[in-house]
Amino acid sequence: MYTDSHCHLSFPELREDLPRIRSAMAAAGVNRALCICTTLEEFEEVHGLALAHDNFWSTVGVHPDNEDVTEPSLDDLLRRGRLPRVIGIGETGLDYYRLGERTVADMEWQRQRFRTHIRAARQLDLPLVIHTRSASDDTLAILREEGEDGSPGSAGGVFHCFTETAEVARAALDLGFYISFSGILTFKNAADLRDVARFVPMDRMLIETDSPYLAPVPYRGKTNNPSYVVHVAQQIAELRGCAPEEIALTTSRNFERLFKGCLSTA
Repeated sequence: MYTDSHCHLSFPELREDLPRIRSAMAAAGVNRALCICTTLEEFEEVHGLALAHDNFWSTVGVHPDNEDVTEPSLDDLLRRGRLPRVIGIGETGLDYYRLGERTVADMEWQRQRFRTHIRAARQLDLPLVIHTRSASDDTLAILREEGEDGSPGSAGGVFHCFTETAEVARAALDLGFYISFSGILTFKNAADLRDVARFVPMDRMLIETDSPYLAPVPYRGKTNNPSYVVHVAQQIAELRGCAPEEIALTTSRNFERLFKGCLSTA
């Protein structure tokens, strides 16, 4: 019934515990998960999870925070993006949160990496999984420059683990993107984000865990896993005045609409 639209089951915290996690998912009614790739080096393992389990799918991409890893060429992403059970490109985007002594100008390598992902997604007709942190203006600007405006030929996609303002959400929605909420929504200090969750139209909303990170209340501080996505749905249901089952059904349908490849038997 529930779909975790973003998790990292290849990370060590979860990889060694996969049988228990899959049992917990089944018990919680979480029947699908999208396993997210963050480096080309990791892709084979992420993709292997999707090939081994009929309720897992994978993406291909290189996270904007990852340095000292193989830089993805357009061909790298296209070749992997055409493989069975790969249904999205990312996660990709921009992250200026850890600049250190660098300037925004120094992050041109991130912006070029992001453009490569956008071009791959458009060629493959696969949605983008976008990470943006302290960089929303540039993220939105590059999407517009690359033709991502919701018109025919756009890849579209999702702003995952959304933590930005309502204005950024509105701009992303105007470009045709979905908004995905994580366990952060349940945190005591996330009142502004809960307002955004009230604002985003139900037919453009996804839910996720981003596990092993950001476990929702009542598990905050523990290792997250896809079975906990139910708590994200419960929080949204409370905000929207409906049953969690309605959130489960709606966000799962949205997932199918965005990630059309999940309906394939390949």
